[in-house]
Amino acid sequence: MEQSDEQKLTVTKDWWKENAAGVPRLITETPGPRSKEMHTRAARYMKGLSSQVKLFPVCFEEGYGVTLTDVDGNRYLDFSSGIYVTSLGHCHPKISEAIAYWAKKLMNAHDFTTPVKEKLLEKMADVLPGNLNAIQLYSDGASAVEAAIRAARAITGKHEFISGYRDFHGKSMAAVSCAQMIRGDVYSYGPTRAPGFYMVPRPDPYRPLWTKPDGTIDTDQYIAFYDQFITESTVGNVAAFVLEPAQGWAGSIFPPDDFFPKLKAFCEKKKILLFDDEVLAGMGRTGEYLCMNHWNVQPDIVTLGKSFGNGFPVTAMVLKEEYGEALESISASSSYGGNPMACAAALASIEVIEDEGLLENVRTVGAAIMKRLEKMKAEHPIIGDVKGKGFLLGIELVKDKATKEPFAEAGTLVYQKAFQRGLAWIPAGHILRMSPPLIMDEAYAMKGIDMIEDAISDVEKQFGYV
Repeated sequence: MEQSDEQKLTVTKDWWKENAAGVPRLITETPGPRSKEMHTRAARYMKGLSSQVKLFPVCFEEGYGVTLTDVDGNRYLDFSSGIYVTSLGHCHPKISEAIAYWAKKLMNAHDFTTPVKEKLLEKMADVLPGNLNAIQLYSDGASAVEAAIRAARAITGKHEFISGYRDFHGKSMAAVSCAQMIRGDVYSYGPTRAPGFYMVPRPDPYRPLWTKPDGTIDTDQYIAFYDQFITESTVGNVAAFVLEPAQGWAGSIFPPDDFFPKLKAFCEKKKILLFDDEVLAGMGRTGEYLCMNHWNVQPDIVTLGKSFGNGFPVTAMVLKEEYGEALESISASSSYGGNPMACAAALASIEVIEDEGLLENVRTVGAAIMKRLEKMKAEHPIIGDVKGKGFLLGIELVKDKATKEPFAEAGTLVYQKAFQRGLAWIPAGHILRMSPPLIMDEAYAMKGIDMIEDAISDVEKQFGYV
């Protein structure tokens, strides 16, 4: 029997605020002694850690709402959301309760229908634009991307794919073949990309390759280059463009507003699918269920993840209705995809977005943050650019505003200094990334920005800018 309305938990919109009072609260140096000790022990066995852990080896033991607490009792304001994952707040009571209910009732039934899966599928079809309603569920982003690539081949009968410089789509074979192969000075994903995968430049308004006479970015030249590239570099069998709507790993980079409408028209002319990888940017992160909605463009294929289950491993591949039969030919199901716990997490997450008015919150608070960031850009010599929509935000640090030379050393120091002040967030070389939980209000958002600005001021003094 499905969970009854009486069993479902009612949660007020401000459920997280009592816990957040007084954050940040630091009672030891950070990272503290217990964090250092536990990290050292764990690092004997755990290899391949991310840069954020290497730069700040803290050991967390609790998260609630917009805060994280480490083993030394220090409580941090969260500006990371578990790298875009726990977007509705750590341990949201409604989502945790939904997962727990099915963990005690039915944990897995392969790809058989369950009551909670039926409701999730109907809810997804309701909130996604147009006729994006042919759905398959997975447990990680790379699996969804891999399945979408196989689906694109089945739909088109073509085998080639084009993605954008500095896009990121996952760490399995086809997914990494859609991404930059080098990380730092190491070809982490080599020795070569899979056959039939190509990369092209995508528009970065701050660092354009092609500009108009007035100096602004010329998106028509990007599209013209894609046309030439397909003729000269492929064998004319391009199944899809695979692109993030806004680049996360690259540093919260958004294209100009006219880019995706032009690319969609180009793809339709060339009979190429537009594959929109929304694993990072989707499900409310930019104030829309799909980031692509900002440009009124409906993709042919979408992948969802990260925020989709608020931390529970659940992702999705979604096709236009007319392409749904392609899923019958690619053995689309998976062992863990769509299990009842995962469906409960995803369904509850969408309901939370609706019930708490979070899309509007993200748009409103995100606009206030951008206004503050623009002011900081004008006042700080090492801030070259600020960027973002909603709660997908970035600050680009440069050595000189005229030359735009990236300032990676400053990025590392600002990340560490803000973390030491009590801000848990994400490094990205010379671009500082911010992804607060979607529940965060303006007051707490500005607390986080205060810590970042103080850290930037310290670093400017350290390098002799002021």
